[in-house]
Amino acid sequence: MKLRIFTEPQQGATYDDLLTVAQAAERLGFDAFFRSDHYQRIGPGDPGPGSTDAWITLGALARETSTIRLGTLVSPATFRLPGPLAIGVAQVDQMSGGRVELGFGTGWFEGEHTAYGIPFPPVGERFARFEEQLEIVLGLWTAGSSYSFEGAHYRLADSPALPKPVQRPHPPIIIGGFGARRTPRLAATFADEYNVPFHSLSDTGEAFQRVRQAAEATGRALVYSAAQTVCVGSDRAELERRAAAIGTGLDELRANGLAGTPAEVLEKIGALAKLGAERIYLQMMDLADLDQLELIAAEVLPYV
Repeated sequence: MKLRIFTEPQQGATYDDLLTVAQAAERLGFDAFFRSDHYQRIGPGDPGPGSTDAWITLGALARETSTIRLGTLVSPATFRLPGPLAIGVAQVDQMSGGRVELGFGTGWFEGEHTAYGIPFPPVGERFARFEEQLEIVLGLWTAGSSYSFEGAHYRLADSPALPKPVQRPHPPIIIGGFGARRTPRLAATFADEYNVPFHSLSDTGEAFQRVRQAAEATGRALVYSAAQTVCVGSDRAELERRAAAIGTGLDELRANGLAGTPAEVLEKIGALAKLGAERIYLQMMDLADLDQLELIAAEVLPYV
């Protein structure tokens, strides 16, 4: 089991905040540092300095870290055209020496699209565009000398298909979600990893099984992972303080996240492992609480 740190900077975080957490995560031995890809705070509250661009952030972190893997969970297809996205991710992969992963999705938060003038088509069209983008990005990364594509939404003619990423055949692609029909098919066709974000154990197991069945049909083997909000404390008082700091009830965190003492969190990680999860993304909502990161590194990470 690999533990990865996952941040939500649209809730209010500067690049320097993210750099501090990423470098601490690397120093403490976590497998990866991931961030969401949003342009606006989700839900009420102080937006702080506002959001930051995910791939600009990861390009900078690529030069200020050396071993930890870097990625998004997840970049919306609505934000970027497929050609420029393939170029940007390939460049960050080069800048990092081959440490980048692309979490990729359809996009869902209409408010941020409206706020920044980004088109937000109906869900059926978003999935259709997403599927074409998956094919195009992979095609550009793996094509020999040139690449062309003709689809309902995108057309590429004689692209030089450059630059190439460092990783071969390409940086891993992560597809997440809980959909029962389109998501399993797309994950089984295009993804290297399937992620279930913020669901109970039973729901996570059901989602894994749907994708396993789809992957059997395509003959592909995927990595399975889960994202869970983390709240770890040495005792009840510390747990309640951390839950209050992120504005979520401790009972809710215990039910749908990774909350409790290190021993309790290890027990739930073990239950996720039995379902087939090989990676857990620890969603850290309080980026200033590096003591929690130290606690997880000391009392959870060595035992997974």
